[in-house]
Amino acid sequence: MISLRGLCKRYGDRMAVDGLSLEVRPGTVTGFLGPNGAGKSTTMRMILGLDRPTAGRALIGGVPYHRIRNPLRTVGAMLDARALHPGRSGYAHLVALARSNGIARNRVAEVLERVGMSDAARKRAGGLSLGMSQRLGIAAALLGDPEVLLFDEPVNGLDPDGVRWVRHLMRSLAGEGRTVFVSSHLMSEMQLTADHLVVIGKGRLIMDAPLTEVIARSSLTAVVVRTPHAADLSARLSATGITVERPGENELVANGATAEHVGDVAYEAGIRLHELRTREASLEQAYQELTESSVEYGTKRAGA
Repeated sequence: MISLRGLCKRYGDRMAVDGLSLEVRPGTVTGFLGPNGAGKSTTMRMILGLDRPTAGRALIGGVPYHRIRNPLRTVGAMLDARALHPGRSGYAHLVALARSNGIARNRVAEVLERVGMSDAARKRAGGLSLGMSQRLGIAAALLGDPEVLLFDEPVNGLDPDGVRWVRHLMRSLAGEGRTVFVSSHLMSEMQLTADHLVVIGKGRLIMDAPLTEVIARSSLTAVVVRTPHAADLSARLSATGITVERPGENELVANGATAEHVGDVAYEAGIRLHELRTREASLEQAYQELTESSVEYGTKRAGA
């Protein structure tokens, strides 16, 4: 488990991470979201001991990273897939990592096969495509068979087949009871991959909740109903504090409601329903609502 306790990082007069407290639990894929400059990479670097916090603590299994013996056996990470010597082969890179952490050499072949890099392992790293570099970086993260894994934009440069492979890999790792913390800007893919989301903006925590809850809280999530008694049901829902729209004579849209609540109100009033369904917002829509006031490096919309 990863625990952040009042984590802060200041660069000059800018607070990159501001009082971040949360827990990333095992057995789930936790997505780490936020606009550019929100502090995601800085947070991950502090978790891995690459940056020193200005205040607060980042703990892995209850201890800071620098106190973990043979850290690759406990924590695997890919923050920058290109961060290796361009003249060294992928195989040699992994062998060096394995030797430094007391990992058996045959484990190198195992992880290369798992990421689909067996045939390209002897190529110089500088000649690899971005997608192949990503696969090699994931292999390095898996090398020590760790219980905790951190990935920063793991699908960058991957083709659709590679993106699906990463999705299934993340979920299988979590299914094995590991802690999986993944940063990404691809909302559609994160919606398919993550169980839980941590959203930050301007270094501060905005949301720490299950994916389903994040989407359900969006103002664009609503309940759509068709009934010959739409006017009566609309009045009854409005009386419970629900905002109701009437797009048609026999239709209504209940904003901020659940299908269970609407169904219960209709049942108690003896109102017959022909359709009752939830219209969910996408994660991208929910995310944009959450972070609208936290975007530091944005562009104006066309016509704005």
